[in-house]
Amino acid sequence: MGLYPLMHWIKLNLLPKPFKMLRSTSQARGGLPEWFLWILAVLLLVSAGITYRILASHLELSADTAINLPVPLSAFPAKVGNWVGRDLSIPNTTKEYMETHFADDFLSRRYVNAAANIWADVYIVYCSSRPASIVGHQPRVCYPGSGWVHDGTERSQFFSQSGRQILCLLHRFHKPAPMYEQIIVLNFYILNGRITADEKDFSGLLDRKPNIAGDPARYVAQVQISSVLESSIRTAAKEIAEVILDFLPDKDGKVRAMQFNQMPATEVRREPADNR
Repeated sequence: MGLYPLMHWIKLNLLPKPFKMLRSTSQARGGLPEWFLWILAVLLLVSAGITYRILASHLELSADTAINLPVPLSAFPAKVGNWVGRDLSIPNTTKEYMETHFADDFLSRRYVNAAANIWADVYIVYCSSRPASIVGHQPRVCYPGSGWVHDGTERSQFFSQSGRQILCLLHRFHKPAPMYEQIIVLNFYILNGRITADEKDFSGLLDRKPNIAGDPARYVAQVQISSVLESSIRTAAKEIAEVILDFLPDKDGKVRAMQFNQMPATEVRREPADNR
């Protein structure tokens, strides 16, 4: 509210109730000058504005502060069954993209199963400070942004080693000639401990509120498992999915992978940067 509207309200006796009480009290006691009331009202408004700006700045700062998982994804085991992993270097452009889209933690690793002569890239991203920002990490967003052509997406499912049925999406991409490549990406999401393949579950207006409380159990995480063969990603998903879920808070906020926080980090060799 500006000064002119405030003076107009005083003249018309339309002041808010606290100002009216102050004015009537001063009149009953012999009266304070009306200009004094104007100054007091202006000071109250200015202080309210300053308080609002401080609180808004604090909330914005809280929302932009990364929220850490109880067990960081960097502790994810380098060996899972017959799969041996190597971290994939992340290009600087991808790192900047991750920061601007509020990825609080992520893992990008290539797993090789020498016994089966197959490989698969495992990519996990965890968004908690601003959970809905996960939409910026969807395969249909990041792959075309890196030059891949989207050929189609279909709903599917697989069963983990524990027998759990997990709904997922299968995306197919290719790069045109002369650098012809193709890739298949299996992905699914974990919303506050619940597995989903429906992106509408976390893309509504209410889901865009920042996690001011800093609760790591309020989050959206995405899992991508990719390779050139569908059979490779299905085998990897079956054998690695349960370990991934152990690192993310369940519906009760519990993290089953706390054991990995007490163990020395497994040495992980690093692969050159991919072009995702």
